Amino acid sequence: MAGITLNAGRCVRSLSVNSTCDACITNCPTEALVATEAVPAVNLAACVGCGGCVGACPTEAIGLDGFGTTDFFFSFVAEEERLLSCRKNVPCISVLSVDHLLSLALLKGGLVLDTGHCDGCDIAGVCRPAFEARAEEASYLLEAMQSGARIALEATGYEAPVSETEAPDRRGFFQAINLKSLAAGKAKFEREVETATDELIRHQLDSTHIAQLRTKTIPDRRKLLFTALRRAEKPERYHVVEADELTFSSQKLFDTETCTACQMCYRVCPTGALSSDVRNSKIDFDAMMCVRCHLCHDVCEPDALTLSPSYSIREMFEPAVQRLVRFTVQNCDECGSLFTSLHGERLCYRCRIEEEEARALWGIPEEA
Repeated sequence: MAGITLNAGRCVRSLSVNSTCDACITNCPTEALVATEAVPAVNLAACVGCGGCVGACPTEAIGLDGFGTTDFFFSFVAEEERLLSCRKNVPCISVLSVDHLLSLALLKGGLVLDTGHCDGCDIAGVCRPAFEARAEEASYLLEAMQSGARIALEATGYEAPVSETEAPDRRGFFQAINLKSLAAGKAKFEREVETATDELIRHQLDSTHIAQLRTKTIPDRRKLLFTALRRAEKPERYHVVEADELTFSSQKLFDTETCTACQMCYRVCPTGALSSDVRNSKIDFDAMMCVRCHLCHDVCEPDALTLSPSYSIREMFEPAVQRLVRFTVQNCDECGSLFTSLHGERLCYRCRIEEEEARALWGIPEEA
């Protein structure tokens, strides 16, 4: 039985307790993923290996046994075939994200998604709406790009051809038994035991995960999209589309008046779409590095950061870094440390607190 592996060091929920991301949970048709206070717990016995969670996770924190989306991408691009089917080349079409569908359609000139087996499928109630919505989103973007590529949903009902298999060779069987195959067999056996256990697997952050959390990583699916866009013909006109129609990226609006320069938004951003410099004197944003995990909005207490209602296709072909805000940085008169002065303050936050505490202790009224 197939199963999934969740890397806590790549999960958005590990970056902040305020994260509202539940994409993997809502896209799991068997409730194999269970919400916890931190990283979702996994019931491998309930997992059917559809990969719906893989296609939904914005940071590629989830992997599927026996199927890698990046490896599949390259092998599928090398073929002339345009058909994606659960009976041919994917565990379920929902294993692919919008990035994957858009990239494949651009590189191959179109895609056909086989829905012919969905009517009799137990998990189609969750998985089919998911991949149909992603296909619709990718198609919307293809039209906005003025691309001739199209994504079609067809009840093809693909069935693999039946081939006769030769009887197993006894000598070949014994030749295949070596230390390497035994080790692989042992690992496979242990994995099958793990997936058969009806217990929740909870994830604890270790030093390796913490190191990953500190590393800004662009998912492979976004790198593949970069590659596909470089090979695609630029549209004659860059259209502006409705941001509500997009789930895989965003553009930002920023309120400089309410921002407190707390630094949280760019510190927790998993891809580096939001960034600053060594002096923390600015906040920059790169839309094509954004995976719309919503974490920056979840941690912004004054709601200074909001989603733009529109998205320019220009970002996909001519990505540019947007300067959201520039801060005044100066040395504290008391301790000499650099700090962000929002309203002309001369003391850093820590020294201001200490001064307020001292005034309260000595009974000195606050300065007007």
